[in-house]
Amino acid sequence: MLPRLFPEWHPQDAIQLTWPSAGSDWEPLIERIEASLEALVVAITRYQPVLIIVADTQTCERLDSRFSRLGIHPKQWHLIEAPSNDTWTRDHGPIAIERDGQIVLLDYRFTGWGGKFAAERDDALTETLSGIGIYAALREAREMVLEGGAIDGDGEGTLLLTEACLLNPNRNPHLSREDIEAAFRDDMGIERCLWMTQGYLEGDDTDSHVDTLARFCDAETIAYVRCEDPDDPHFSALTQMENELKAFKRADGEPYRLIPLPLPRACYDADDGHRLPATYANFLIINGAVLVPTYADAADGVALTALASAFPGRDIIPIDCRTVIRQHGSLHCLTMQLPRGAFFTASADGADDNIGNDNAANHKE
Repeated sequence: MLPRLFPEWHPQDAIQLTWPSAGSDWEPLIERIEASLEALVVAITRYQPVLIIVADTQTCERLDSRFSRLGIHPKQWHLIEAPSNDTWTRDHGPIAIERDGQIVLLDYRFTGWGGKFAAERDDALTETLSGIGIYAALREAREMVLEGGAIDGDGEGTLLLTEACLLNPNRNPHLSREDIEAAFRDDMGIERCLWMTQGYLEGDDTDSHVDTLARFCDAETIAYVRCEDPDDPHFSALTQMENELKAFKRADGEPYRLIPLPLPRACYDADDGHRLPATYANFLIINGAVLVPTYADAADGVALTALASAFPGRDIIPIDCRTVIRQHGSLHCLTMQLPRGAFFTASADGADDNIGNDNAANHKE
């Protein structure tokens, strides 16, 4: 039997985050990004626990105090001291699969999006956490370079991905498209790869991660970024991407239900004026809710309404990500979900999807 890549909507034990540290690229914005992450933690812990990687004991103690003052139940956060380079957990966190009834955490190499940024600590983080017993699932290392934001799966053997990222010579120059597809089949049970050749966002450091452009909402539905302004530099590429998505077929031969998400008005960096990669496709699915990045834009409400139609059984929660995009990522990029049975505290307690892990102990190393 082939392994199975968990879709994001599979029941979760926790969301993993990496807290920014002094001396990182976030230092000029440290108070603002911490406020953004606090809002994210408050939202997530209404539904399930968070596992947060922090740099030192001082940060651990400070967050303990802060989360208590915010009224978060102490059993809903778990702080682990471990070294890291940056906050983008989606790309350095483990990718969970099921094989022979067991959860396995695949630990691919992370090279800072093709060597653009230092990533040695982030690359080692999953091994570090596994080694101190944080995960309840087996970790398996892979030599292939892969970021979690580069792929999006439907849980039924289909993967959405972009040529610009996966076939970029700065990742795995020795691997062909066929080699990559074979690796995904062996590792994740992927039988169909839907390769997107179009679509990008200015200011994106990831070489067009799919989670900034188009996402599965369920096995029959894809939400995607649409640009309706012919004067916007994204217009041509995103229109071509939309046409590609319209041509894609499900495994049964039927077309996908497509849900367009607006492109927010252009957001620019306050220092040098370059455009930032604001996108509503970078939403996060958790137990009972969908967290959606917002940008104090008139299009925010349109995006929230569109995603509510895609997730009728879940709460739709806006999270202000104007500070997050200053470092060229958004909400989904900050997070990695740990499926049911993958996190050591939750696996022992069998928590309910909607209330989190009421018996999970706060854990610090």
